[in-house]
Amino acid sequence: MKRNIYLMYAIAFLQGMVFYGPVATLYRQACGVSVFQITVIESISLFLCILLEVAWGVAADRIGYKKTMVFCCVLYFLSKIVFWRASGFGGFLAERVMLSVVIAGLSGVDTSILYLSCNSGKETENSQKIFGMYNSLQMAGLLAASAVFSLFVGENYRLAGFLTALSYGCAAVLSLGLTEVSQERADRICFGRLKETLVHTLQDRRLLLFLLAAALLTETHQTVTVFLNQLQYEKCGLGNAAIGYIYIAATLLGMCGVYSARLTEKIGRRAAGLLFGTAASISCAVLALTGHAPLSVCGILLLRISNSLFEPFQTEIRNRMVHTEYRATALSIHAMLMDGVGVGTNLVFGALAKNSLAAAFWFGVGVCLAGTVMMDRAAREITTVESL
Repeated sequence: MKRNIYLMYAIAFLQGMVFYGPVATLYRQACGVSVFQITVIESISLFLCILLEVAWGVAADRIGYKKTMVFCCVLYFLSKIVFWRASGFGGFLAERVMLSVVIAGLSGVDTSILYLSCNSGKETENSQKIFGMYNSLQMAGLLAASAVFSLFVGENYRLAGFLTALSYGCAAVLSLGLTEVSQERADRICFGRLKETLVHTLQDRRLLLFLLAAALLTETHQTVTVFLNQLQYEKCGLGNAAIGYIYIAATLLGMCGVYSARLTEKIGRRAAGLLFGTAASISCAVLALTGHAPLSVCGILLLRISNSLFEPFQTEIRNRMVHTEYRATALSIHAMLMDGVGVGTNLVFGALAKNSLAAAFWFGVGVCLAGTVMMDRAAREITTVESL
């Protein structure tokens, strides 16, 4: 199963190569989409993910994780072609609708392939380390793309979109080489099994607290580092070249996820959760209080570090808390609940940023603090790794 892990690493690197990443918001604005429209599109996308999550989880458990991965990688490639040619609200909405299908399809499938591939033999590997490397390679791809953007692309946004589509096309080709890891069975997952999995999730207070906390922290990072950061940089008087170099620095720090397992092992799960959440809260507070470029950059970089360490941490815990053979279905239910939180936070972030960028960052402070408290409550009930 080592081949699967290496192929997933390569796919992560290629899908991390989003050449328009440093100017994702400015790209859309240049094509006639406002900041509020961007957050509306994001919320619609998350809502669609919610509708599709469980259906995709069931489908993945039935048809296999490899077929699901291949289909989603191909559709991912097509969505990037649409993004490259999009103009106005309708074009970018169409791209996001396609992306919703992809996100819902990949949700739980990519991590399940990694989790089962590294725990399939007599000797198992620490899956948190595998997840950390997987996330870090996505950041490595983003780093390479950011360097190309800063050095060669510059103001040519459409070229950045075209190069991104090419990279995703290569990832789609690599997905064909994956080996199936899901259990082969003739029976179909029935409604009773689905209901049982859903009820188990909703009745697990510890799991619900953790999922809500993870959603609040993850969505804050997503909104701030993908969309609001560029508005903050413009507010500070930074140009596209400077934004590109800052993006490279943020991407480099994003690769620190490989140290997540080591840090968690050293200080413990509860302390790690508190550290990640507190760092995110401080980051948003810094951004809310300053209009100076150096401090703003520090705030964004700290938020990137905390999230990069948090992602392998939360992915490991979510996978360990799955106690059913229908792993993709269970993880899709997790994602559905988390996306529901994201719909609300995105709309609030967008509405606040429309009138006051500082107000949006203060909202981020409150959201991250709430997430930290909930994560700590969940951690109190997790006394040993085996209890997960």
